[in-house]
Amino acid sequence: MTEQPFLSVTGLTKHFKPAAFSRGPVVRAIEDVSFEVPRGKVVGLVGESGSGKTTIGRSVLRLVEPTAGTVLVDGVDMTKLSARELRQQRSRMQYIFQDPFASLSPRMTIGQILMEGLEIQGVEPRETRVARAKAALAAVELPADAFDRYAHEFSGGQRQRIGIARALALEPELIVADEPVSALDVSIQAQIINLLRDLQLRLGLTMLFISHDLAVVEYICDTVIVLYLGRIMEIAPAETLYANPRHPYTRALLSAIPEPIPGRTSQRQVLVGDIPSPANPPSGCVFRTRCPLAIEACAGAVPGLETVGTEHRSACIRNAEIAAGAIS
Repeated sequence: MTEQPFLSVTGLTKHFKPAAFSRGPVVRAIEDVSFEVPRGKVVGLVGESGSGKTTIGRSVLRLVEPTAGTVLVDGVDMTKLSARELRQQRSRMQYIFQDPFASLSPRMTIGQILMEGLEIQGVEPRETRVARAKAALAAVELPADAFDRYAHEFSGGQRQRIGIARALALEPELIVADEPVSALDVSIQAQIINLLRDLQLRLGLTMLFISHDLAVVEYICDTVIVLYLGRIMEIAPAETLYANPRHPYTRALLSAIPEPIPGRTSQRQVLVGDIPSPANPPSGCVFRTRCPLAIEACAGAVPGLETVGTEHRSACIRNAEIAAGAIS
């Protein structure tokens, strides 16, 4: 019997309507997105800015309200919960933000920040909240005296550790990590990624990892979802995707990764033009306006995800030609 995925997203759609009395267009941030995250695994969402990665992460936790679709967390449909029921589920799901400093109150000590969520969730007595907050700080390798200090007293990497500790204090089962290292120096990025991977394995966390950095995603993720203009282009196990990408967009993204091995080179595939506006997406395949393999038929219909290998799916009408080697 196949185990039920811990997170199951089906037909997730988010449209941002213009403000009241405004004549602006509807922004189609994400459109008909479906995927699953097995319990204890890490699934990465990658793509350029404007691809819908953050909107998916926030819609999953209902930090923004989806326009359509279902989000099942351990069998519970998040989109159907009342405000009270949603609050009860919050301790099971936590969000790690991109900017650690902006997400930490400058007026509260780190201990107060970490205990705030515990208090909201009704964790009593105070001694228990203190103990869990201090345990979370220890888990992210921060000194005990961090509990009584303020956010401005820490470096960027330490602040992100505090953000991770805040998520861990509630002992969640699902974490959405939204570009958790993009604001950090490269040397610090490696430390934080190693910490996240260690915590995920040790605690058995299920994680949705959002990033534009495919090198980071390759290291930490079990499965990778490639997004473009709010739609899924390709899904595959990380090892498969990096070894044999099928979608033209994925190939272009991977070709842009700096090659660290001397003497080994890859042909760079440069995408022409900018990503279109989600307020006015192209007809048919949304990637067709920049795709080197686009043909007239690409404008006619939105391609669905087709199976192109074991647990590997790609949304391109030319999948068969790519697989046969007729085009590359």
